[in-house]
Amino acid sequence: MDKQRLRERVWDGLDESGEARFPFPPHGRIPNFAGADEAAERLASTDAWREADAIKSNPDAPQLPVRRAALRAGKTVYMAVPRLRDERCFLRLDPDEIDDVDHATTVGGSSELGTQVGPDEMERVDLIVSGSVAVDDRGGRVGKGEGYSDLEFAILRAFGLVDDATTTVTTVHELQVVDDGIPTSDHDVPMDRVLTPERSIRTSAPDSKPSDVSWDDLSDEQIAAIPILQRLRSERR
Repeated sequence: MDKQRLRERVWDGLDESGEARFPFPPHGRIPNFAGADEAAERLASTDAWREADAIKSNPDAPQLPVRRAALRAGKTVYMAVPRLRDERCFLRLDPDEIDDVDHATTVGGSSELGTQVGPDEMERVDLIVSGSVAVDDRGGRVGKGEGYSDLEFAILRAFGLVDDATTTVTTVHELQVVDDGIPTSDHDVPMDRVLTPERSIRTSAPDSKPSDVSWDDLSDEQIAAIPILQRLRSERR
């Protein structure tokens, strides 16, 4: 199944079924969905969640309940700066410094109340929460097509902040769980767990996760636009 065709099928399904939630339309984004709160509650019932002191989450609307639950549970939350445009390319939300959790976990609020940090200023990340357009029970994931989620994992790994044992999860609607085998490549980060409003899926994802930035897949223009990649490339020469 071609990834873009799969995206369109899922976006159409959420839209036509009435299961999509604001922002509309679901197309072209990590889609928000009915039951996002319930999926977040399922995640919060897992051992991986309970044992995590620091999580890294995507900034999208369907994972807003996850970010709020993390701060309220006393977990540090990291979010990427949009498009990794600064060398200090992550925002740290410290639960001891945040009073307005609802505001701090929005995109605008995180920029206002979060502390911008570079990977070498971060603590180890125990749990990665990704947004998805589609997933399968083998751990395959399709995002909206820009590749930042996988790149963020690779950057964290380059700084020793994640490894093969770091649990990776996503929260999605049942309509986003597909039977088609999602095509994957070496730089795609597999999902260990998929949480929907109805169930918790432990996938058959491989034990290994990407160990380096996929340099051959990046153009000079892409690297030039992301300062932390410029730094990593200069250090490996």
